[in-house]
Amino acid sequence: MNGSVARRFLLGLAPWVGAVALWYGVRWSGLVNESLIPAPHQVAAKFVELLLHEGLLIDIYASTRRVFLGVTLGIFAAVPVGFLLGWYRSARTFADPMINFFRALPPIALIPLVIVYFGVDEVAKLVILFYASFFSGVIVMYEGVSQITPLYIRVAQTLGAGEFEIFRKVIIPLTVPHILTALRVALGVAWATLVASELIAAQRGLGAMIQNASTYFLLDVIYVGIICIGVIALIMDLILRKISARLLAWQERAIA
Repeated sequence: MNGSVARRFLLGLAPWVGAVALWYGVRWSGLVNESLIPAPHQVAAKFVELLLHEGLLIDIYASTRRVFLGVTLGIFAAVPVGFLLGWYRSARTFADPMINFFRALPPIALIPLVIVYFGVDEVAKLVILFYASFFSGVIVMYEGVSQITPLYIRVAQTLGAGEFEIFRKVIIPLTVPHILTALRVALGVAWATLVASELIAAQRGLGAMIQNASTYFLLDVIYVGIICIGVIALIMDLILRKISARLLAWQERAIA
């Protein structure tokens, strides 16, 4: 058992070691000016400096809070809409073109309109993140729900289950995996949209930190911001995967 855990740990660690080695290799290869690629140890030192003296934790909290609120609100709206589109073919036929039209619009293109209608306060940033989360969540939900086989419902009806019981004991459990998948996708899209949302006069946040650093060509700060976004997004995704594994344990038992 211990050998298996160690093997998994080493397999998980290997890509990160390889990435750092490649980073050093590109920097020392001479193919790129060394001043344009700060070394990993320099970025680590800047991270410690920002953490201890520049309020990096405040930036991390501000960005994480925005993403969490934007994704939560977006998924709460996306789940019922996606379910209706996936379950009722007529609703999907009616709304699918419009959903795909808005999904294709990049959130950054909407920033001028968001500023006009919502100002430059926190609400404007949440609107951008809500927009990105909602449409990505709707697509995942209705694609998943539309593929649910009606066989389970027919079996439940044959066994004498009423409509409410079918909804509670059949439809909801079959929908939960798609809700969790929509949440994971929306979370990734929201983090990808974070920098765009913090273009709207943000004073704190990782996106704002990256934007300010780019103004003064502080590449090590930019690297710190990018890595922080990736690490936090990864941690949140791992937490969601753990929750999904616990909530969907019944699927493994059913398959077994």
